[in-house]
Amino acid sequence: MALRTREEYLQSLRALRPNIHKFDRRIEDVTTDPVTRRTVESHARAFDAAGDKDRLDLFTCTSNLTGERIHRFNGLMPAMEDVVQSARFKRAMYHLTGTCTGGLCVGWNAMNVLWAVTGDLDRDCGTAYQPRLKEWILRAQEKGLVTAGALTDAKGDRALKPSGQRDPDSHLRVVRVREDGIVIRGAKVMIAGVAAAHEIFILPGSAYGEADRDYAVACAVPRDIEGLTIVETRRPSDGRELDPGFDAPETGTSQAYLLFEDVFVPADRVFMCGEYGYTGRIIEYFTANYRACIGACVAGQGDVMIGAAALVARANGLPAKTFAGKMVDMAVNNETTFGTGIGAIAMGRRHPAGIWFADPLLAHTNKVLVATLPYETKRLAQEIGGGAVETGCFPSYADFISPEYGHLVQKYMKAGPASGETRARAARLVEWLTLGAGVPGCMHGGGSPDGARLVVRSRTPVEEFVGYARALAGIEEAVPEPAQK
Repeated sequence: MALRTREEYLQSLRALRPNIHKFDRRIEDVTTDPVTRRTVESHARAFDAAGDKDRLDLFTCTSNLTGERIHRFNGLMPAMEDVVQSARFKRAMYHLTGTCTGGLCVGWNAMNVLWAVTGDLDRDCGTAYQPRLKEWILRAQEKGLVTAGALTDAKGDRALKPSGQRDPDSHLRVVRVREDGIVIRGAKVMIAGVAAAHEIFILPGSAYGEADRDYAVACAVPRDIEGLTIVETRRPSDGRELDPGFDAPETGTSQAYLLFEDVFVPADRVFMCGEYGYTGRIIEYFTANYRACIGACVAGQGDVMIGAAALVARANGLPAKTFAGKMVDMAVNNETTFGTGIGAIAMGRRHPAGIWFADPLLAHTNKVLVATLPYETKRLAQEIGGGAVETGCFPSYADFISPEYGHLVQKYMKAGPASGETRARAARLVEWLTLGAGVPGCMHGGGSPDGARLVVRSRTPVEEFVGYARALAGIEEAVPEPAQK
C-alpha cells in the first residue's frame, strides 16, 4: 500500500503509543486532542491532495526504487525537477493549510541527505549504511509514513563544543554501542510536526571533530519508541486552539522537545555512528536544499496573506484594489524568495550517489531573504486589515455567539457588505498569520540567518571580483588588503 487515505493516516496515528505531553498532561489521541488535532489536520490534507486527480502529479511521484506510485514526501530526489517539485509541493501545502507541515518536509530532506552521505561513507569507509537506509525508505514508501526531522540539539553553552559541555547530554549522543544497535541519550528541541508523524529522522546538529565523535549519529526511530518523551511547546496565541470557533483556524503547526533517555535503536535503523568527518557534509547538503525550498514555504503563506488581506479590506467596506500597491509589494516579496530558491536548485549539482543538491551560495542567500521579506509582507497585511487585525481587539468567538449579548457583538462587528462573522473570521486569520501560531520560523527555522551570512561570505570570491574590477579600470598595480589596525 503506497498511497494512504486520510482515514488510514489518522488510524495509523491512533495506533501509536501515547508519549506526547503538553500542559503537564499526556495526550492520548493526537487526532482529536485540541492541542494537536490542528497540526494533524494540516498533514492530513496532503493525503487528501494525493487522492485528488488534479493534484496527483504534484503530491505523488513514481519511486525510483520500485517504479510504484508513492507520496512525494517519501521519494528520493535524483533530478533537479524533483527538488523543484519539492518547492512547489511546499508552496501548495501552505495554500491548503496556511502554516508549516514539518512532518512532510524535514524528514524527507534528511532521508535524501543521508542517501548521499551513506553513499560516501560506504565507498570511503567500507560501511554498509546505504543498504540499511534503502530498506527503511522502502518501508516508508510502502506505508506512506510521515517523518519528522530532528537536527537542533539543546546545545547548552553556545561557546563550548558538545564534548566540553558541563552536561554531556546537551547534544544528543551515543552512550553505548552494542552488536545489535546503539543507545542514545539527550534532547532534540524545537522539532516541527512531531505530533503528526510516524517516525523521526535524527541527524547531527552541527559539524563535529574527533572529540565529539559520540555526537556523530544519524538514525530513524518510531515516534513512540520506548524511552522517548515528547513535550509539545507553547506557541503565540496558545489557548485559542481550545476554542471551537473562529479564534483559530482548523489547521495549525506544532513543535516539540524530544527527550531521549537511554533509547535503544536497532542496528538496521542506524545510518551513522561516530564518523565525525562526514557530519559537515550532512549540514552542507541539508541546508542547501532546505534553504532553497523554504523560500517556497514563505511564498505560499504570503499568497494566503494577500488573499486574507483582500478579504478583510472588502469586509471593512473597501475595494481590495484600494491597496493594489501594497499587494504588489507583497507579491514581489513572495516571488523573490520562491524564485531565488528555484534559481538555487537550477544552479545545483547531482551528487555521485544520485541526489540533486541546490547551489549553497544561492540557497543561503535565500535564507537571509526568508528572514527579512516575509516580515514586511506580514506588516503590509496588517496595514491593509486595520486595527481589528493588528491589535486583535474584538471579542472572542464565545462572546460572538453569547445568547445574552452576542447579537450586539455581531451587529457592531459588521462594517461592509459581508456579515460580522465573515469580517471576524477574515481578521482572525490575518492576525493568526502575522502575529499568532500560524507564523513559521522565518527567522530561525532551518538555522539562523547569521549562519547563512557566514556561508555567503565564505563562498563570495571577493578577490576574483577584484580582478574583474582591476582589469576594467586598467590597474596593473597590486592592491593588497591593508593590515588590520
